[in-house]
Amino acid sequence: MQRDKELDPAGGGAPSSHQPAPALVARPSSPAFGFALSSEENGPADLVRQAQYAETLGLDFLSISDHFHPWVPPQGNAPFVWSVLGGIASTTDRIVVGTGVTCPIIRMHPAIVAQAAATASVMFEGRFYLGVGAGEALNEGVVGDRWPSAHERLERLEEAIDIMRKLWAGETVNYDGAYYTVAEARLFTRPETPPQIGVASASPASARLASSQDALIATSPDADLVKKFEAAGGKAKPRLGQVTLCWDRDEAVARRTAREFWPTTVLSWAARSDIASPEIFADVTKTATEEDIAKNIPCGPNLDPIIQQVEEFSRAGFDHIYFHQVGKKQMEFLRVYSEELLPAVRTRLKELQPALAR
Repeated sequence: MQRDKELDPAGGGAPSSHQPAPALVARPSSPAFGFALSSEENGPADLVRQAQYAETLGLDFLSISDHFHPWVPPQGNAPFVWSVLGGIASTTDRIVVGTGVTCPIIRMHPAIVAQAAATASVMFEGRFYLGVGAGEALNEGVVGDRWPSAHERLERLEEAIDIMRKLWAGETVNYDGAYYTVAEARLFTRPETPPQIGVASASPASARLASSQDALIATSPDADLVKKFEAAGGKAKPRLGQVTLCWDRDEAVARRTAREFWPTTVLSWAARSDIASPEIFADVTKTATEEDIAKNIPCGPNLDPIIQQVEEFSRAGFDHIYFHQVGKKQMEFLRVYSEELLPAVRTRLKELQPALAR
């Protein structure tokens, strides 16, 4: 359990003489390695156990998805992420944890997300970061509001971040923006240092927004995206890349599992953002074959394709790389990750270091 800390009566955290290090630190010569806690595929208690195990294995960080629905019905889960984070915070001591990602623009008002993230950061004692994105209709549409265009969602996200940062600074916030209103809001439980914000990016516009915040988050090794992030001011800031895979000792089992649990890999992000229910996702991916899925994510026991993807992310400029294992064999993969994959990845990146340093 985390030790209790006496809070400042004004709502601050621990005494200002102690300044915790940022949860995410750009380390281009020594990448950090993490693991994706998939809320769509796992119940809350399992997610907490996976986080505990990842910490015992020495991993650097975790990313936990924030969904109201799973992508497709067979995934079978979607717990409230902020409750799960409380369980992880109280049962881990070292590992960095962040959302991957939270959408603070429709389903939850940015003032409420600011409060949730502030509380999480206090509980994690500074080892929490907030990953944010422009969201998907799958999760945000549940409140029945109009689903905005991608351009408007990004504008909303920028305004939401402004509100959250004002609240984390301890201000009494009265805000009348283009999209949000805040009246006489003040956070009395706040961390000593505001959490870092990482922005999920797949376009030049979102990369520019990420550069104005603390980190870039991406699911493909897009070197052009990183270049735009750097050119806009993000050169010295962390960039997180997610490798999705389906490991199993039996390749045929891995392919079947990937087809059942992650058929959405055949869809573009633009298409995914506008689909409103797991059942529709299942319908639009029903013709996807195991071979189609396996073209997009490594499936089976062979670690070489996974290592190749890590190499691609490293060449593109990512310094935090984390793995999303599809299916139910999360603990088994974590053990393989620690004992087999991570040593092989580190050896390969060490061999590449002269080229990556140029």
